[in-house]
Amino acid sequence: MKTFLKVLLIAVLALAVLKLCPLFAVPVALALAALFIVTLVLAGGASVAILVILGLAVALLGVALALVTALAPIWLPVLAVVGLIALVRRATRKTA
Repeated sequence: MKTFLKVLLIAVLALAVLKLCPLFAVPVALALAALFIVTLVLAGGASVAILVILGLAVALLGVALALVTALAPIWLPVLAVVGLIALVRRATRKTA
């Protein structure tokens, strides 16, 4: 008898849920719409943040390139001398 009452109760609850479904559908649809709008706002904010970060990265790369170009008369001859010294040291090593 208890099992029959449980099945009957579940059936009545299922019918009640199906009957009241339109009443629950409106608040759920409104909540989903609000969630969608919040997601769009947050995604828009994230895209702005990503664009700002990319802009800063490009600006820093530009400054680095300008610095390397400005200091080229100093570091290119130093690099050439270091390369020649390394080449001479390697050529004069004895092999075992």
